Amino acid sequence: QVQLVESGGGLVQPGGSLRLSCAASNITFSLYTMGWYRQGPEKQRELVATVTNRGSTNYADFVKGRFIISRDNAKNTVYLQMNSLKPEDTAVYYCNAQFTAFHNYWGRGTQVTVSS
Repeated sequence: QVQLVESGGGLVQPGGSLRLSCAASNITFSLYTMGWYRQGPEKQRELVATVTNRGSTNYADFVKGRFIISRDNAKNTVYLQMNSLKPEDTAVYYCNAQFTAFHNYWGRGTQVTVSS
């Protein structure tokens, strides 16, 4: 059974930083494009960032220059370093692993709250 387990969320003040992790199991991690998505209150889920199996990255405009996605294939883990956090970054952050349209998996999410 494929598992994606996110960790690292929490409460942080505006301007602060958090590092999310997503540990994957039961997939050939190195083949997958890994991504982070988020869903804020009363909003649709949206792309935050992705990293391909070759290490190419893509970011939503609203996080460019603030967030960094990275992966460690030896640890089957993808990270999201979030800096200069804003209240509008408050959301549940979800990890995604995609190889094909069929091989597309989601974690359960981790809550990030940015508030003073």
